[in-house]
This record gives sequence, structure tokens and C-alpha cells, in this order.
Amino acid sequence: MYEESLTATCRLFGASRQVYYRAICSVKKRKQIAQQVVGMVEQVRMELPRLGGRKLYYLLQPKLSGLSVGRDKLFSILKANHMLIEPKRRYHITTDSHHRFRKHKNLIDGIKLTRPEQVWVADITYVGNRESPMYLAMITDAYSKKIVGHNLSDSLETKGAARALKMAIGNKQHSTQQLIHHSDRGLQYCSDQYQRILKNYHLKCSMTETYDPYANAIAERVNGIIKHEFLLNEYNLDLKTMRELIAESIYSYNEKRPHLSCSMLTPNQMHKQNEIKIKTYKKKSSSKNILATA
Repeated sequence: MYEESLTATCRLFGASRQVYYRAICSVKKRKQIAQQVVGMVEQVRMELPRLGGRKLYYLLQPKLSGLSVGRDKLFSILKANHMLIEPKRRYHITTDSHHRFRKHKNLIDGIKLTRPEQVWVADITYVGNRESPMYLAMITDAYSKKIVGHNLSDSLETKGAARALKMAIGNKQHSTQQLIHHSDRGLQYCSDQYQRILKNYHLKCSMTETYDPYANAIAERVNGIIKHEFLLNEYNLDLKTMRELIAESIYSYNEKRPHLSCSMLTPNQMHKQNEIKIKTYKKKSSSKNILATA
């Protein structure tokens, strides 16, 4: 009875039973493929929780090709499953440039980055909450985007930034090459304690001279990646546990997250060579090249 009714319905709409069954099989196959893709994405995001679609496509491309899933199809699946990443913007002031210490000139304006350990960029970002304020100081290699030093502190005192710098110096691989340390004009970086470390290890000091958001763009961008892609603001943890979480996040960032500006290499891969040219772009209404940061 069902078969007769189905045949009659198909005839009414000018289609055969074979076409009807093929359509059903096609829908089931698409659902199965979408479920497989969602599973792959979830597996990647266990370590890189807010990794965007373009980088997901790059990491998963071999597997996606086997399923005949291109970039547009991937984005459609992400959208249908509410897995597209929306950027977050939260601002906390961590820079106090109104102090008595000397402010240094900008030595990297217009510089061409050609190798790792040519320029380090430093910044401090807020990762805590009102009940438990915490501040993450990081040193990033401007060429490779590798985080070479970091420290989490419950205050904005110079000691946190100094510990991050000492870690970076301890991880330094090319001791004979000149290295520029670039930062904003914050009290921590201008302090006698911090400047003494730079001098003792023969690092040239460079600082922003304006409030242009592009002036220390790489450091700020990497801060944002660590905070927002690794969901650090979603946790209410004590200082010790947060330090462990940040260490794991930075490890995953350095080892597993590809960068557009590094030809989709991870920071660690980029840091081990000096042949790839990093990408730049031009700032609107300016002739200056800005270092790409993503």
C-alpha cells in the first residue's frame, strides 16, 4: 500500500521513485559528512578553542579533501552548527606612561624583519576579573610570532615584566646577533630595574612614540589571541592554576596554531628558519608598511 501511494505521489510531481530515493540518500550523506566535519573541528578546538575558519581549513584540508569539502562548504557547515567565531573586544588600561623615567626612541619604525631574534615586542594584558585581577606580561618575536617569554602576576609591578624578559633571554638561541626590544612607554619598561636587564644583556631599547594602535600591533595582537582564542577570560581560577593554563595555552599557540603572516607555519616552525618573508599590509591613509600580525 505504501509503495503504491509513493508511486502515485511521485507521478503527481513528475518524478520517479528512483529520484526520490536518491534524494533521500543524498540528504543522509550530506548529514553524515557534516557530522564528520563537526567532529574534526571539535577535536582541533579542544586545544585551540576559538581557532577561526581559515586556519581550521588549512589544518583540516587533507581530511576535508577526502570528503569533497571545500572552504565554502566548511564555512557553511560551521555556520549551520553555530561554530563560526565572532571576535571579542575588551579593553583594560595596563599602560601608565606618566612617570619620571626616560622614554626611548622608536627604533623599529619602517624596519624590515628578515630573521628571528631581530626584534622582540613586549606588552602586558589583563586576564583576570574584579575579584582576582591578573596581568600577563609577554615577549613575542616579531618575525616568527613565537612567544619567547611570559609571566602572570597579580599586580602591575615591574617584577612580572622583568620575569618575562628573563625567560625570553634564557630561551635566546642566537646570542651574537643584535636584538631590539620594543614596547610601549609603560612604567614597567622604563623602570631602572627593567632597563638594567636590557643593558646587561646588550638588548637595544625601542619604544612607541605615539598612541597609534598600530605602533605595537604585533604584541597587542598576540595578547588578544592568547586571551580570546584560548578563552582565558572565561575562567575564574586562582593565580597558580591560571599560570598552568596559560603555560599550556602558549605551548599550543607556539606549536600548533598557524599564522597567516607566516605563510601558515606555526610560530615554532617559523622561528627555526629565516628564509620566508613575512607579510605586510599598508595602513589606510598612509604609505607606511605595517607588519602583518595574524
